[in-house]
Order: sequence, then C-alpha cells, then structure tokens
Amino acid sequence: MGNSFSDLRREYRHVALHEEDVCDDPIEQFQDWFRQAVELDVPLPNAMTLATATKDGKPTARYVLLKDVSEKGFSFYTHSVSVKGQQVAENPDVALVFYWSQMHRQVRIEGRAYQLSDKESDAYFNTRPYDSRLAVWVADQSSIVESREFLESRMSGIEKQYPGERVPRPDTWVGYRVMPAAMEFWQGRESRLHDRLLYTRDNDKWRLVRLAP
Repeated sequence: MGNSFSDLRREYRHVALHEEDVCDDPIEQFQDWFRQAVELDVPLPNAMTLATATKDGKPTARYVLLKDVSEKGFSFYTHSVSVKGQQVAENPDVALVFYWSQMHRQVRIEGRAYQLSDKESDAYFNTRPYDSRLAVWVADQSSIVESREFLESRMSGIEKQYPGERVPRPDTWVGYRVMPAAMEFWQGRESRLHDRLLYTRDNDKWRLVRLAP
C-alpha cells in the first residue's frame, strides 16, 4: 500500500503578492526576495534546481548553488564534462527553481545558459577554499570511479602535486550564466488561492501577468 500524504497539507498564511508592489524588472524582484530569505536565515537560500535536457528533450534535474545574480542573469559553476555540462552544450535551454519553504515562496526561471569567459571562471575559482580547488582535479564529474578509496588516494596525490595555495583551474571547470526569458514568482496563500505572477521578456521589456493558482 502506498503512503498517504494528505496529513502533510498546510495552510499558507503569509504576505500577499500584488502587481502594484513588485518591481518592473524580475531580476530586481528576485534580488529583493533573495535578500529577505538571507535576512530570515533560510538555509542555503542560493540552492536551486537546475533542469537541463538532451537535444532530444530527455530531462535531468539536480541542485546547484547560485554564485551570482545581476542584470546579466544567474551564474553557477560546474564541470563542462559533467552530465549537465554536456546537456547544456547540446541544448542551452534550461530551467531553474528556487524554493524557500519558510517564506512559502518559489521562483521559477526559464532561459538559455551561456558559458562564462575563462577570465570570469578563473576569478571565481581562485576564491574557492584550497580543498575545493584540489577536489576538481580528482576525477571528471559524473565519471565512474572504482571506490571511495580511489577518490581519497587521488586527493592525496593532487595535494602533493599542488602544495600551498596556488592551484590552477582545469579547462573543464567553467561557469555558466542563465539569461532568463521568463520568471514566475509564487507566493503561498490561504485556501490554496496562491499568488502567481509571471514575467515574460518581450525584446528588451518585461510583460507581467497573473496566473491562476
């Protein structure tokens, strides 16, 4: 017999989301919500689901960490040889989802992913902790490895190869920026009459509409 989740239903009692109260630019609106999530100590507010797909449309999703957001878009870093890196190369159309449960808020983003320049990737890589920079050299992300011991042995060898703080960035460890074409802001409300505001890009301008819950 399957599990029943009916007891997990909850009433959402939080602030409303009105058209006249949001920013004209959805990235500015996201930055406002993100600041509020940080101020409320939401755990890992920059954790986002990244959905990618093959050129044939087979999807894959996983969590990654947002590292920067600006008028240019949403940036994250990973291995270009990973599953997500290979899929972005085949099909740059991606989706992002943020969910901040304490605030009853979700932001859904659709757009295209572009690889960042070597200069931008180098700049961020050099801010990472020493062990994190070493770890990217251990093995290609998503590749099959024989054991945990293999990883630890490789890590020990890489540490001897790059003693101290100077660790070069592998060519396959890169940044991506997602330039949004659509952004939806969801605010949980009582009686399941949730607020959903959708921004869609029309050339250089944004159009705002309300969606049914």
